[in-house]
Amino acid sequence: MGLAEKTFSQGEVIIKEGDIGNSFFRILEGKAGVYADYGKDDPFRIAVLETGEYFGEMAIIETYPRSATIVAIGNVRVVEIPENDMNSYFEENPDQILELMKHLGKRVQAMTNDYNDAQALLKQLRESDDGKKNKSLFSKIKKHIDMYQNNKNKMTEPAVIDPFGDAFASLKGDDSGNTETFTKGKIFYKEGDVSRCLYLLKSGKVSVYKNFRNKDEAKTAELEALSVFGEMGLISDGTRAETVVSESDDTKVEYIYVEDLEPLFNSNPVKIAMILRHLSFCLRSITNDFLKVCKEITETYNK
Repeated sequence: MGLAEKTFSQGEVIIKEGDIGNSFFRILEGKAGVYADYGKDDPFRIAVLETGEYFGEMAIIETYPRSATIVAIGNVRVVEIPENDMNSYFEENPDQILELMKHLGKRVQAMTNDYNDAQALLKQLRESDDGKKNKSLFSKIKKHIDMYQNNKNKMTEPAVIDPFGDAFASLKGDDSGNTETFTKGKIFYKEGDVSRCLYLLKSGKVSVYKNFRNKDEAKTAELEALSVFGEMGLISDGTRAETVVSESDDTKVEYIYVEDLEPLFNSNPVKIAMILRHLSFCLRSITNDFLKVCKEITETYNK
């Protein structure tokens, strides 16, 4: 296996935004900053990565250019994992399958929180007589303007509604694992439930609801095969944020629990790849939605 440990000093660039990546990294010791527009007059630090965290994985999972520049904060020691050695890395470190999923899930949740905050801010601004002159909102406005200005070139619609294309089509006929077929009306989980499980939808259709069977019920998504849902229940300890219900009589679903990940990787690694692709796609999608709200705040209130 071609893994390599590398050490970087304060200010050294580890990966550069826009580059085509063929490896990803895990921090073994130290910290690193995540920047947009690094090297320009006003770089924007998006986040700080700590020991144990991954970066650069989206370039491997979805074959996209690097989305940010990663810079060493002090001395940083990393392990570089080439794309061709990803499976070997997981074979030798099966616990890291869940850790990488948790890493992506944490980023999805953080970006979802930012998106919700931005939506709430936009609502406040719309209801304010003059959002720009409202001192209580000004610092929040500036934060979102800065975020948009430093990331506007990354605003692209996800290439496809289905992030999987034909890459995982063989799974539609797969009955391995804990797979069952359900009729219309099956509730897989309810808002507020706690369960460490995700679901692989192989046929049929399910819908996702907020406030299911209440006066303010809202359908937030419809999913068809192939889809992954409920992943946050697997990788976090929180409660379910929505309710998911079968909408057809031929809904075939595989249940995947935490303890299934290692044997699943050994028997059918394509399913693990699909889950990672799903998480990466979710992160790109919610990031784009967040930047759209920041764009509206910028263009309407930065006057």
